[in-house]
Amino acid sequence: MPEFAIIAQFALATLIIAITPGPDMTLFVGRTLSQGRAAGLACMAGAMSGILVHTLLVSLGLSALIVASPQAFLALKIFGAGYLIWLAVQAIRKGAAFSPEKAAGPRRSLAGNWAMGIAINLLNPKILLFFMTFLPQFVSATDPYAPQKLLFLGLLFIPISLPVTVPMVLAADSFASVLKRMPRVMRVVDYLFAGIFSAFALRILTASAR
Repeated sequence: MPEFAIIAQFALATLIIAITPGPDMTLFVGRTLSQGRAAGLACMAGAMSGILVHTLLVSLGLSALIVASPQAFLALKIFGAGYLIWLAVQAIRKGAAFSPEKAAGPRRSLAGNWAMGIAINLLNPKILLFFMTFLPQFVSATDPYAPQKLLFLGLLFIPISLPVTVPMVLAADSFASVLKRMPRVMRVVDYLFAGIFSAFALRILTASAR
C-alpha cells in the first residue's frame, strides 16, 4: 500500500474531482431528473465500471512501461504534470460545464442506462488520458511496488467518490437547482480544482528536476 500521506493527497484530489460537475455528473443527474433515481444510479454504476476498466488498463500498461524503462515512466509523469496544469487553466477559463437537461433522452432499461454510463467513460479518450497522467503522480518511477500501488489507488478512486456522487444523484432536483442559482460556489470549486492539480503538477516537476 502507498504511504498514508500519499493516500491522503490522492483522496483530496479525488474529492475535488468528484464535486466538480462534468459529463459524467451531467448524465447521472439528467437521467435522474428525466427517468428517476434508479436510472441515475444505473448510469453511475456504469461509469464506475468504466473507471474500473480504465484502472486495470492503466495499471497493466504502466506496469509494462516501468519494467521496460523507468526513464520513460518518469517522462510520462512530466507529461502528466503538463496535462494537469492544462486542466487547471481550463477550469479557470471555462469553469464547470453542467447542463443536466441535455442528458434527458429516450427511456431505457436499467441495463441500458448502465451501458450508457460505462460507454461515456470507455469511449472518452480524455478520461483514459486523465487516468494515465493522474495516477503516476502518486507513485515513484523507481518503486518496485509501483504496479500494485497504481492498481490500489485506481480502485480507491471509486469508494472515495461514491459518498459524493450518490447523494448528488439522490438529491438531483435540489442539486441541479442549487448549482444554477449559485454560480459563485461553482467558481470556488473551479479554483479549488485548479489549485489542487497545479500543486500536484509543480510537485512532480520540482521532484523530477532534482
